[in-house]
This record gives sequence, C-alpha cells and structure tokens, in this order.
Amino acid sequence: MALDQTFVGRTYPPTEPYEVGREKIREFAVAVGDENPVYTDPEAAKAFGHQDVIAPPTFVFAITFAAAGQVVQDPQLGLDYSRVVHGDQKFAYVRPVRAGDRLTVTSTIEAVKSLAGNDIIDIRGEVHDESGEHVVTAWTKLVSRAPEEA
Repeated sequence: MALDQTFVGRTYPPTEPYEVGREKIREFAVAVGDENPVYTDPEAAKAFGHQDVIAPPTFVFAITFAAAGQVVQDPQLGLDYSRVVHGDQKFAYVRPVRAGDRLTVTSTIEAVKSLAGNDIIDIRGEVHDESGEHVVTAWTKLVSRAPEEA
C-alpha cells in the first residue's frame, strides 16, 4: 500500500537533548578509521580554532536517524519498516558538532513518492544546540521495498 502523500510537510516534536561526549566522538572516529587529531585531541582541535574536539561529519547520522524513528514508527503513516533500506544521506553544516554540545533534532517529512512499487520517503532533520543555534541539516532517504509477488 502506497504511503499517504498528505504526510509531506508533517513535522515531529524535537527529540530530547543528546549530549555529545569526547569519548563518543573518539569512538566514532576510530570506528570509521579517521585519524584526524581534531576528533581526538583537544589541543589539536584548539590549534585549528575549535573550542574542543569536533565530530567527524557523519557523526550526526546516529542522532538524526534515531530522530527519524518518530516518522518511521508513526502508525498513521503506515510504513512497513521490515521492508526499509537506507537509500541516501546528506548533510549541510552551519558549524561542526563539538564535544559538550547538547543537540536536539526536529524531523520533517519532505517527500513521499512511489516508484516501481517501492515507497520512498525523504526526511529532513534540523539539528540545533541548546541555545537554539542551527548546527546542521541532515537529509535521510528511506526506501520501503515492494512486496515480492508469489
């Protein structure tokens, strides 16, 4: 069953704040194999003009994808998550994510379409710090695969 087009533009409440820790940043940098010292060494980060260590660009995926869970789990939308694959991801930064940031994400459905029996949903996640400063926008494309015919 195709997803409801009237959901385009629907915005979900902001998430609870996520506190970005140095250790989480370090673990993520190690996991993705990025040895840039601005991700692990506060002094190296300061030498590059940052207040503290900063996160690799894809770090926010974890919190924006979790926030997109509000959309995915919306029973009125009717998305069958067992058929969902991640289609695309992109980010537009205003400033880097820093250790000590407390970030919230507000998710909005930007597009819903059907293509070859697959449902495609585009979700925009606006990430702000606790002072309300816009940090980054993340776009997530999810594809709900069409059921296989018998």
